[in-house]
Amino acid sequence: MTRSGTGKIDQTVSTTATTGTSSFVNGHFPNRRWLVVALSALAGFMLTVVWSAHFVDSTIGDNVANALLGHDAKATPVEGILSGIAFAFVSGIAGTFTACNIAAFGAVAPMLGAAETRWARLRGALKPIGWLAVGIIPVSALYGVLVGIVGTRMPQFATAASAPGTLNSRSIQTLVVFGVIGLVMIYLGLAALGLVRDPFRRIARRFPNAPMVFMGVLIAGFLIGRPFGLFRQMFRDAAESHNPLYGAAAFTLQSVGNIVIIALVFLALAYFTGGRLQRWLSADPARVATITAAALIVAGVFTFLYWDIRLLARREIIPWYPMAPWS
Repeated sequence: MTRSGTGKIDQTVSTTATTGTSSFVNGHFPNRRWLVVALSALAGFMLTVVWSAHFVDSTIGDNVANALLGHDAKATPVEGILSGIAFAFVSGIAGTFTACNIAAFGAVAPMLGAAETRWARLRGALKPIGWLAVGIIPVSALYGVLVGIVGTRMPQFATAASAPGTLNSRSIQTLVVFGVIGLVMIYLGLAALGLVRDPFRRIARRFPNAPMVFMGVLIAGFLIGRPFGLFRQMFRDAAESHNPLYGAAAFTLQSVGNIVIIALVFLALAYFTGGRLQRWLSADPARVATITAAALIVAGVFTFLYWDIRLLARREIIPWYPMAPWS
């Protein structure tokens, strides 16, 4: 705790004076770190209870894609490479609302620059977004090449539904991929609070943007397990083309489209808040740690529980998981 100029004690100021080890771990932690963990984990769990994949994928995703493409995205076959590339980018925008994107936004938002002018803040905001893209593009492109070569033999190409009490190969792939991503995000959230060691403590000394590149890799990793209907449509088109260059382009644009809206919101915050958000964050560095950790833990808990535990319940492999009637 520290005493302010008015003589009042600020309970939120960090109690540690350690030096930050990376952009995710600034070395200033809130007093009630385990309370942050508990509330964030509870929020992630509650999100799995009320989350409706049909609403997000169909009501939001399909309608956004239909409006941008000017036709029924699911009912209209993808014809030609240019049409496929446009479909990939639009389906990425339509699939914006994923837990990993929310975590990325929470991790990037505290990095808003404290520059005096709006244009300087915009330039500062573009930097972390650019480093996200550095992680997204190569992973997406490589996976697209793989799909273009062997995609018709990959689990995601299958369309058969799982019988009750069993998991098909596509479900197993989703469970493994999202389970790993969820646990990684939980660990990064705990590291942001100083509860576990920062995995970037060494590499960040030489490559300070490594955490943002890694977050981009996680976002691109969603391609490997994503069950989103429009994405599966793009996947099958790329696989049937047997064209690795088309696969690379389509998958890269799908991932880039996936962060467009998040990037626009981020840039809007940098431009229109007049520096107030940046000043509020810089007034107490522990706030940065709290926001970063909460975003990562909420997204990590949601991803792991929703795509592993709740998936097993929906396949009747485990007896029960709480779900809202509309979910």
